[in-house]
Amino acid sequence: MKDALRQEVLSWMKDFSGAEKERADEWLIGQILASTAYQKAKVLATYLSFSHEMATDFLIATALKDGKQVLVPKTYPQGRMIFVDYNPEQLVQTSFGLLEPRSELAVDPAMIDLIHVPGVVFTKEGYRIGYGGGYYDRYLADYKGKTVSTIYGFQERDFEPEVHDIQIGKVYKYGKTMG
Repeated sequence: MKDALRQEVLSWMKDFSGAEKERADEWLIGQILASTAYQKAKVLATYLSFSHEMATDFLIATALKDGKQVLVPKTYPQGRMIFVDYNPEQLVQTSFGLLEPRSELAVDPAMIDLIHVPGVVFTKEGYRIGYGGGYYDRYLADYKGKTVSTIYGFQERDFEPEVHDIQIGKVYKYGKTMG
């Protein structure tokens, strides 16, 4: 069920491009930047996006310009993940095709004010289906700060969350829900 839903929505995401995606990304980033959680955050964790995801490069650039410390994830086997300082000159490509930091200097989760969480499918209540590795659910299980996600309307679907699924604090959605 989750796998089929993930594949269906991923297909939609990969087909969504051009001017409409650019408009959507701009609007979604604007929602984050205008939020109280972002305004108050000194340390922002986000991700280095795939082309089918909301482009995070402008969010990262703006956060740095705003004087915030920006963190990006580094993953390890068995679903372990840490966040480290973003440094564009210290990125390496993973076997998944993602860029990740070379550094292994983890920032303590208690220091992170806001985590921008990726995902593929989301419920109205903020539960998510990611890419299947469980990295974020494991990380967020003990995280006490604020979380936010940005999605396109077609990513919102109904599904039954599992016991280990972690609810996202705020989900900004662009466009209409489908399905």
